[in-house]
Amino acid sequence: MTARIGVFSQAPGNLAHQGGKPFLDPSGDRLRRWMGLTEDQFYGSGLIAIVPMAFCFPGYDGTGPTGRGGDRPPPRICAEKWRNEIMAMIDDRLEIVLLIGRYAQEWHLGKSAARRLSDAVGQWPSHFADADRGGELILPMPHPSWRNTAWLKRHPWFEAEVIPRLQRRIADVFAAAGQPLTAR
Repeated sequence: MTARIGVFSQAPGNLAHQGGKPFLDPSGDRLRRWMGLTEDQFYGSGLIAIVPMAFCFPGYDGTGPTGRGGDRPPPRICAEKWRNEIMAMIDDRLEIVLLIGRYAQEWHLGKSAARRLSDAVGQWPSHFADADRGGELILPMPHPSWRNTAWLKRHPWFEAEVIPRLQRRIADVFAAAGQPLTAR
């Protein structure tokens, strides 16, 4: 396994599930933009391990006006069955860990996971400081879903301050692996 960047998320949405690839949907478009990567770099570089909490779409919760609502949470049994085994294969090689969404944050950070998204993501300066001292960058992030657009508008510092630093870190990882990113 050559992965240097871990993308740990919830579960694929319906479009990604139907397409057979995680983040093969508008959320993935936003995530790749945040990371500064093309679709080919994201899926084909060999530098990114995408490990959701569940590998299949968990269905809609049925609360919306169309009866579809939002996505159900990933079934905990999925991660309990296989996650530790997968993590053992990749965890010690990672330089950047992106914890996307509440379920991934709680699984990986346990009791130290902040209760509110704003608090978890708002601790970004300390996460980058830890990485500057030689550790891996472990970065809680909002889910890139359109459902978080209002959160992003209320917290413009995320895209203005966090994303450029994240993109530089990712570019450094790609350059160190002999795959320098070209300007987009």
